[in-house]
Amino acid sequence: MEIAKDNESKLEVSGIDETCLTFILRDEDHTLGNSLRYVLMKNPQVRFCGYSIPHPSENIMNIRVETYKGSAADVFRKALLDLRAISEHIKESFTVKVEEYHTRQENE
Repeated sequence: MEIAKDNESKLEVSGIDETCLTFILRDEDHTLGNSLRYVLMKNPQVRFCGYSIPHPSENIMNIRVETYKGSAADVFRKALLDLRAISEHIKESFTVKVEEYHTRQENE
């Protein structure tokens, strides 16, 4: 199964079975890889998830997702949405705390 494969796409997907897919992302690094792997492994549908950056001079990251049943692509999509929600929550919490700090500093 190949969903996307061209030099301009940031995502390429390969695999024979919908429960075992490798997602190839361009222009990403360990920050996204490790965070995404963590979120994926929290999903009870995921049997295995791992990521690798084959070589520092190559600008790609491979993420392998294997599920017990169901589509690995759906699980991957859900993990991306979950990671975005987590990031937005962290950003909002940080912004609130910074504003509270500035308000305290102005009042002192």
